[in-house]
Amino acid sequence: MTRSTKPHGSWRSLITSEVVVTESARLSDILLDGGDIYWNRTRPHEGGRSVLVRHSPDGRQEDVNPPPLSVRTRVHEYGGGAATVDRGTVYYSNFSDQRLYCQMSGAAPVPLTPAPQEPATPDRSLRYADGIIDQRRRCWIGVREDHTGESELPINTIVDIDLAAGGPGRVLVGGNDFYSSPKLSPDGTRLAWLTWHLPHMPWVGTELFVADIADDGTLGDARLVAGSETESVFQPEWSHDGVLYFVSDRSGWWNLYRLEGGAARPLCPKAAEFGQPQWNFGLSSYAFVDAARLVCSYSEEGRQYLAQLDLASLTLTPIELPYTEFGYLRARGEQVVFRGGSPAHAAAIVLLDLTSGVSKVLHHSAPIATAPELRRYFSPPKHVEFPTADGESAHALHYAPFNPDFTAPPGEKPPLLVRCHGGPTSATSSTLDLRIQYWTSRGIAVLDVDYRGSTGYGRAYRDRLHGHWGVADVDDCIDGARFLITEGQVDPDRVVITGGSAGGYTTLCALAFRDFFKAGASHYGVSDAAALARDTHKFERRYLDWLIGPYPEQERLYRDRSPVWHAANVKAPVIFFQGDQDKVVPPNQTELMVNALRSNRIPVAYLLFSGEQHGFRHGANIKRAVDAELYFFATLAFRADLTF
Repeated sequence: MTRSTKPHGSWRSLITSEVVVTESARLSDILLDGGDIYWNRTRPHEGGRSVLVRHSPDGRQEDVNPPPLSVRTRVHEYGGGAATVDRGTVYYSNFSDQRLYCQMSGAAPVPLTPAPQEPATPDRSLRYADGIIDQRRRCWIGVREDHTGESELPINTIVDIDLAAGGPGRVLVGGNDFYSSPKLSPDGTRLAWLTWHLPHMPWVGTELFVADIADDGTLGDARLVAGSETESVFQPEWSHDGVLYFVSDRSGWWNLYRLEGGAARPLCPKAAEFGQPQWNFGLSSYAFVDAARLVCSYSEEGRQYLAQLDLASLTLTPIELPYTEFGYLRARGEQVVFRGGSPAHAAAIVLLDLTSGVSKVLHHSAPIATAPELRRYFSPPKHVEFPTADGESAHALHYAPFNPDFTAPPGEKPPLLVRCHGGPTSATSSTLDLRIQYWTSRGIAVLDVDYRGSTGYGRAYRDRLHGHWGVADVDDCIDGARFLITEGQVDPDRVVITGGSAGGYTTLCALAFRDFFKAGASHYGVSDAAALARDTHKFERRYLDWLIGPYPEQERLYRDRSPVWHAANVKAPVIFFQGDQDKVVPPNQTELMVNALRSNRIPVAYLLFSGEQHGFRHGANIKRAVDAELYFFATLAFRADLTF
């Protein structure tokens, strides 16, 4: 077939914003119960409602929670771990009232916990997450976040709730700022959990405690077994024979350990990450197959792998699969279930049989992405490592423009969209993302940057953002673009930047402090660091102390790093996207910057979405944001004719 010649940015593509919306469903929180497999899926066309899906051994799939109930918790605002299941009965947090519900098979859901205080809103509620079921004592044990008091910040504890009587819960562990990962030993005699306190985030320093648990559910003296203010511990788990395992970065890498005689023994020391930043509850990077083996995922040099670990010989054996990312790992006997993805596969729930080595997809996040007519347009990423301004190096995924129906005029180089991820302690993803393919199939290159501070490259790389947020990340986004320019891959006069949340802050910093990008897009991004330090939610209350410096002691530095105070330096057009119910980065962060740019007569667009929080879930809003960003850049930076 002959390819038409048209300028980059004007190619027509079958990957439309409607297609992107179909791919925007999120898969998370895999749970196993007998022969049933459960997972959480969002429904963009139902206003982003989260539905727990049950997959039966005969292959049938059905929704568990009836509408309008949505399985989603607001603990830490980022949620995760909203459901647990035991012997066919499901327990889950409902988003609208944050109550914990019990739902037996075939029956209607029944609330276990009290309704929010008047006025009855989630902001005056008891929130629950990360629960387990203690069959011996017939109770739910998990994290509670109490927003009902008069204190400025909510109170986080681990509580138990009687499954017969319900109620708000009895506090088992309290007094610290945060808790997660309560895990009961197989014989029901010991409880393990993680805890940390402000100003630390869980990837900076956490502590792992164990306590004996009495017949009445009360705990004995808690014993610190791992972790500190400078050691991040992740995912404690009890093995089938009652040994405590966990992931720790004490070596500089998140590696696997187990407790032997009160001491932590490394299982397979490796310059690889077996853990991840605990932004959400319910994360799992390893699971026990039996008393002799576990299956685990790890990240090495920008790519993830799945492997089996023999617990006697400590031999790590990789498992060959067509996936480059693995999440929410669970196992039952020889069957392993995980969320998998790769540059050729959108996120999916995958079932792997360890005996045969055969894997099959149980559920696609984007079934449309499997269509041959759409797959023709996909551009695979290439991992690049490039030099930074101060002589170090950073990482990124480069997606070259590609469309089987079009080619560019001879000698024309494509525009470049630089993406900076949120967090900022997060990472890019190699899993197929139709949002990226939306751009590349129109002739626009994409550079998805793992700037210094990202996870997946060890603690030293993660710590390079310590005190340098708004500087190192900006440098890396610019240096990554310059690397592609030097390589002759992109047009230096048509480079733009986009990012969400912390990535939105990086975007605004790049526009305010550096004259490099031709335009920018901020999705619920930070514009005033000091205002965020004063006004954000508890989980990230002191995160900026680590990223920038103590506040208010270094208030001048916060002002120096805040784009809103340097809006006069912004010369490039900017488009903003914001949810009006965002508690992580409140709308005033965006509105301050919008007003400052408008007063300076800079071309600016502002889309405020009603009912949206931190990240958009409504299909109509996702579609509008995707199309608006392309229109804005094509008109004001790419100088390209639009073909939606």
